[in-house]
Amino acid sequence: MAEKMNKCSVKKEKGYLYYVGKDGNVWASQMARGSNKGGNAKKVADAGITREPGWLYFVGKDGDVHRAKMARGRK
Repeated sequence: MAEKMNKCSVKKEKGYLYYVGKDGNVWASQMARGSNKGGNAKKVADAGITREPGWLYFVGKDGDVHRAKMARGRK
């Protein structure tokens, strides 16, 4: 199960990929579609997250930052 780390309330737009960057803030990049190459990352919110190894950080459907333990070595 994922746990909520920070309440950012990011309003998501179609065609963008939202993620937590290495700096701990929420970023958005345009997704590649057809001849459009995508990219052009822009900072959307200051989350101020300190990332820990072994955890996956993501922006949930509610626009808040969550984290989940990474599954390693399963068979």
